[in-house]
Amino acid sequence: MNPLTPYASRPDQSRGRRYPLSPDPHRNEFQRDRDRIVHSTAFRRLVYKTQVFLNHEGDLFRTRMTHTLEVAQMARSLARRLGLHEDLCEAISLAHDLGHTPFGHAGQDALDEAYRAAAPDAGGFEHNLQSLRVVDVLEERYPDHPGLNLCFETREGILKHCSRRHAEALERDDPGGVGRRFLERTQPSLEAQLANLADSIAYNAHDLDDGVRAGLLEYEQLLELPLLAQLHGQAVAAHPMLNGRRLLYTLLRGLIAHLVDDTARATLAEIARHGVDSPQRVRQVPPLVRMSPQTGEHVQALQAFLRERLYRHPQVWQTTRAAQVVIRELFTAYLAQPDELPSAHRERRPLEAAVADYIAGMTDRFALREHMRLFGAGSLAAQLA
Repeated sequence: MNPLTPYASRPDQSRGRRYPLSPDPHRNEFQRDRDRIVHSTAFRRLVYKTQVFLNHEGDLFRTRMTHTLEVAQMARSLARRLGLHEDLCEAISLAHDLGHTPFGHAGQDALDEAYRAAAPDAGGFEHNLQSLRVVDVLEERYPDHPGLNLCFETREGILKHCSRRHAEALERDDPGGVGRRFLERTQPSLEAQLANLADSIAYNAHDLDDGVRAGLLEYEQLLELPLLAQLHGQAVAAHPMLNGRRLLYTLLRGLIAHLVDDTARATLAEIARHGVDSPQRVRQVPPLVRMSPQTGEHVQALQAFLRERLYRHPQVWQTTRAAQVVIRELFTAYLAQPDELPSAHRERRPLEAAVADYIAGMTDRFALREHMRLFGAGSLAAQLA
């Protein structure tokens, strides 16, 4: 690891864990967090959770697991360039989607809708909050405490978004903990900010790749975006005979390199502009990890392109709408028949939260299998399986 800057997080200055833990002679505290996350049940389930395309639709499409690994790799690379703590960036990246539902964002939206309808005062379902709940409560691996007992800094990075209602609930449960910054409107560590942006860079690039691989996007359509047209020109100038998938991969590598380089330059400029010289100062100023305004506009155009051309493509839309029905019907069925839940969930209260926990933890294929079990072989899930 490169030398750390004065504003980087340091494991020996961590705000600690919720339950005391003896030091490890061979690993720093952020490395321990990373290892606990990798060995968790929720992490293994990411292999069978949707990114854009349902897990069984093709062996080469991204899943939550491959997306997570790409984010972690990108976050470590950026952390190395910026002199931040690579192990903390990696731990946050590896855990950021642990609470995500089956069927990607469509599943998340459906679970939120069902949860709000059943428990209007609960504040709905937020997958970032659920990721925190996974590492704090739902993982059962240690004899002395619930959850994984991660460091404050890792937990803070996992919770990148949080409604005020949920932040207030977190503050009541753990005064001065990870919910406090959402009430005081302060910022998290630079490592947390970096992991958040690495997530965006990763999914923008790999969704383009998966969209072309699926035949839902044509390479020529990508060139409607000025940044991609510029990068295409550079690729062809360097390799005039390049075509097919090698041309696509060269374009996407150029895109990632451009976004990473721009982020590093813009972030260092912001750090200098605000005179940031400590982790404490990071929390007092506006977000520092960012892209330049021009590149940010290109990324917004790219996201709009993906939203219109891929995420709302009739083929994707038809599948995701059906998956949302599966989630809603599962929620209704378990709420009406709690005996269908495993005993560990059935005993939790309130019941609506227990049902949300159970469904959020499912993989795509398990959710479909449960739906067919409850609604029969002729159910909607059978058409998706």
